[in-house]
Amino acid sequence: MCELKKYKGTSNTQIDKCMIKQIEKVRKEGFNVIACCCGHGKYPKTIIIKDQLGGIYDSVSKKSIPRTRNFYKRDKQGYYYIPEVIK
Repeated sequence: MCELKKYKGTSNTQIDKCMIKQIEKVRKEGFNVIACCCGHGKYPKTIIIKDQLGGIYDSVSKKSIPRTRNFYKRDKQGYYYIPEVIK
């Protein structure tokens, strides 16, 4: 688990260091990884992928994500989460 970092501007190119090997594995399996977060001890780990048929879902929880962007919401402490995964 990585520590929470405060990124300036957009953080869409950041990968939590503890997730790099998992992301590489998912990519080798042929999936397009479009977002990920380790959860930083507060929320579930998520790896948002787009499958070969165009479906978007979290590969960890297997829950469908009905958006093509803006996957994560931010809580008051600055942690990002996906509402569909924590419900």
